[in-house]
Amino acid sequence: MQIKHEFPRQVREIEHLQIPLKDGTMLAARVWLPADAEQHSVPAILEYLPYRKVDGTAVRDALTHPYLAGHGYACVRVDIRGNGESDGLMLDEYLQQEQDDALEVIDWISRQPWCDGNLGMMGISWGGFNSLQLAARRPKPLKAIITICSTDDRYADDVHFKGGNLLLENLGWAATMLSFSAAVPDPRLVGDDWQAMWKHRLENMPLLAKPWIEHSTRDAYWQHGSICENYEDIEAAVYCVGGWGDAYRNTPVRMMEHLKCPKKALIGPWIHKYPHFAIPDPAIGFLQEALRWWDHWLKGIDTGIMDEPECTFYLQEAQPPSAMTAYRSGDWVQTDGWPASQVEPLSFSLTDNGLQQGEHALNYPSSICSPLTTGVHGGEYCAIWFGPDFPTDQRRDDALSLCFDSTPLNEPLPLLGNPRIALRGSVDQDCGQVTVRLSDVAPDGCATLISYGTLNLALRNDPAVLEPPVPGEEMDFEVQLDNIGYKVPAGHRLRVAIATAHFPLLWPSPKLTTLSLVPGQQHLTLPVYRGESIDNPFQPPESAQPVNMEQLRESSPKRTITEDVASGEVCVRVDDDMGTYRFLDHGLWVEQKATEEYRTRPEDPDATQADIHWLYRAGRDDWEVRVESELHLACDEQHFYLSARQQAWLDGDLFNDKSWEYRIPRLAQ
Repeated sequence: MQIKHEFPRQVREIEHLQIPLKDGTMLAARVWLPADAEQHSVPAILEYLPYRKVDGTAVRDALTHPYLAGHGYACVRVDIRGNGESDGLMLDEYLQQEQDDALEVIDWISRQPWCDGNLGMMGISWGGFNSLQLAARRPKPLKAIITICSTDDRYADDVHFKGGNLLLENLGWAATMLSFSAAVPDPRLVGDDWQAMWKHRLENMPLLAKPWIEHSTRDAYWQHGSICENYEDIEAAVYCVGGWGDAYRNTPVRMMEHLKCPKKALIGPWIHKYPHFAIPDPAIGFLQEALRWWDHWLKGIDTGIMDEPECTFYLQEAQPPSAMTAYRSGDWVQTDGWPASQVEPLSFSLTDNGLQQGEHALNYPSSICSPLTTGVHGGEYCAIWFGPDFPTDQRRDDALSLCFDSTPLNEPLPLLGNPRIALRGSVDQDCGQVTVRLSDVAPDGCATLISYGTLNLALRNDPAVLEPPVPGEEMDFEVQLDNIGYKVPAGHRLRVAIATAHFPLLWPSPKLTTLSLVPGQQHLTLPVYRGESIDNPFQPPESAQPVNMEQLRESSPKRTITEDVASGEVCVRVDDDMGTYRFLDHGLWVEQKATEEYRTRPEDPDATQADIHWLYRAGRDDWEVRVESELHLACDEQHFYLSARQQAWLDGDLFNDKSWEYRIPRLAQ
């Protein structure tokens, strides 16, 4: 990435600015401005997050916001109430309070002498979510947004549920937020009140895993903040960005299909990061692309960006599976919106002889009862920490699944969109989950995961309506696989692997379940891209100067799988050690590391449990804080058993100690 040191306009930074709300709450902001903005006002770009501007997002903020400010924008990075140096408490994600506060922030920014009244929002993940949610509220100054790695449907495509099944990432993220929300307000900025602010947060800390597990169907809790409830609420222009290595890859194409506002979409090969510093490469000149977008919508400059095709996608070349890769070969393609005329359906039938093109029948019933340890080679649900999180060779999980292979392909098969599979079968219990994996099988037998989908059979017809399957009764259901851009080479085979477990991606069903596919039509439909590739349409990545910091201890992410051969218990352990670093401009040092352990046994759903531990330490020469957060989840057939504890120390003395313990009925899960 090319580091830029000079820009068309000089940049002035306001490190800490307080934005007043009507209820007396003060929200903390960091602002980058053109130096002469108060004499020559400019449009503003808001990023609104709970992750602490002083340290949590400081590294990426330094790359991004000064760059945009140097090209004539006021960039305002605001901490949501109850986080960083902002007053108040944050009790859950995406609450009405969060949106209402943001409306006040937008109004306040639009009235500042350095703002010309035009405003955009930009953000990744949480900031991408609330950019969409605020656009749906239609504040007058908000003209456009860039939403990255986000979702339009909080139930279908977030870290909580997938296909109606409880994600273990639900627990991982709850534990992450338990630790993140316990970070200390910076005494240098808030003064003598910092201990009282911190104590208030710790004493009122919510355990977010509780409501996230309790609301197991797509009820009003998840409908709130899901802009898919009415896409027409959004009138501001939307640029939706994602990555094939990210969990939110379904959102861009779905929004291109349903949004009525001006819109564009981009999906590259990346994990859950901004595209100018994401991996795998090729990273792109995202900031230059963002400037073209902002110049068009906030300054009225004809940059040509809206004359180009609406959608730009990266079609990845096949490569052997690897837990992490630095570069992903492929080609760029463009479509005029979605659904795309260049994408055609290709049908395969699941037969006694594998996958066959066209209309064929399964003549004999096929059954599978996967060990609950199936799926351990599926990788991380959402790759975010630059660790070894990608799926590895699928053959070991395929051996525990019902597999259908095609014959070797005569020509390359470029896929763009979401595969789907229509099945008819029955289960022997009043519950069950189905996971379908689509893999690319090389001539040497190596199986690379292309895409996957899951379905809770109790929610097969409607994610809001619980309909437990009747044991032995045949039912039709469809599993939608995640969107993908992938080219299967000639000579390779396609494989569909069907399993009744996918651990540790999903919490297992309450009972060990056998799925039986009945004779008849069982169809896989693939989206085949028939268009041409283009030259890379983006400039090389650029950024502003990186933050001035030193690494005191290197990060060391790790993922291990162990098996107790006596009990059959499998443990997947994820170590997200982010190291220790110091910001040289203001002296704050921070250490963060997490350990996640997920365990289950092949035939005992009640043996499943999750244990997550987070350590957060921070300080300067005259003070030090430490917070240890622990979360545990276990189950039996009728209930989940959720417990947690958080202890905080100040200068070695116990400062706060809080515990939670809940028994939660298992309804849809």
